[in-house]
Amino acid sequence: MKTTTTKAGPERDALDAVGAEITERAVAPMTPTETDVESAAAADVADETAEQAHGGGAPTTPWWRSAIRQSAPILLALAGIAAIWYLVSLALLPQDQRFLLPPPHEVFSRALTNSALMTPMLEALGRTMVVAMIGLVIAVALGIGWAVVMSSSGWAERILYPYAVIMQTIPILALVPLIGIWFGYGFPARVIVCVIIALFPMISNTLFGLQSASPSAHDLFTLNKATALQRLTKLKFPAALPSIFTGLRNAAGLSVIGAMVGDYFFQQGPVGIGGLLRTYTLRLQMDALFTAIALTAVFGVLVFTIFAVLDRLVIGRWYGLKR
Repeated sequence: MKTTTTKAGPERDALDAVGAEITERAVAPMTPTETDVESAAAADVADETAEQAHGGGAPTTPWWRSAIRQSAPILLALAGIAAIWYLVSLALLPQDQRFLLPPPHEVFSRALTNSALMTPMLEALGRTMVVAMIGLVIAVALGIGWAVVMSSSGWAERILYPYAVIMQTIPILALVPLIGIWFGYGFPARVIVCVIIALFPMISNTLFGLQSASPSAHDLFTLNKATALQRLTKLKFPAALPSIFTGLRNAAGLSVIGAMVGDYFFQQGPVGIGGLLRTYTLRLQMDALFTAIALTAVFGVLVFTIFAVLDRLVIGRWYGLKR
């Protein structure tokens, strides 16, 4: 009997411990696990999607209201420019000097109805567009490649980045004579000027984006023995996309400026809109001059807007943000 009692004591203690544990689990509040949280979140998303599919979501804004809201600042800016223009032309300038800044309606009514003036102006604008786009493509390719090389190692960045800074800080007008002597005064020289002006934003923004990936993400890639190419394509480039598109928007606007600067100074071959601006200035053709300036401004805003929309479509959808 003594032996039986000795064996039953530990068994009874073990059963009591198990019962206490079961009771504690039943009484204690349930703590959701990570799987439970994910399942609940997925269920919420599914419910929200089903509710929107059945028309229970928030009402969407009509497209025409969104267009008006987004274009309102631009229209207000144009109205402000026109008001200042009218004020200077009609109120501040004497009558004998009003030819220097005619009112907007006189300028555009005379220029837009003159086909002999508008035809060569539009053709020149088309040539400038070609130069700007070619220069932008080259600047984007060089800038991204330059930044990738610099992001690969510290010594490459220390060697190459000063050249990018020097290229940005030297005034382009100081390089124009050398470019003309080395490459002639035609189409290649215009493209080179465009590339030089638009290159630095692509380099700096892309380099910043490639270096913005978190150290923990790099540690994860190192733990999984990722190659340098896998690290670049699957980690660095996705992290750099917002910065790349920021540089692309800036480079797009600068490429238009570079194309016009190249047209202004290099006039061999078919003339661009920059060459026409120089001609109109020398001849004091104010109507044609202001019309050409307006066309170049519209072209620059259009290029910037196109890449801003691409930025919103690609980056906003990628990161789920409303940019």
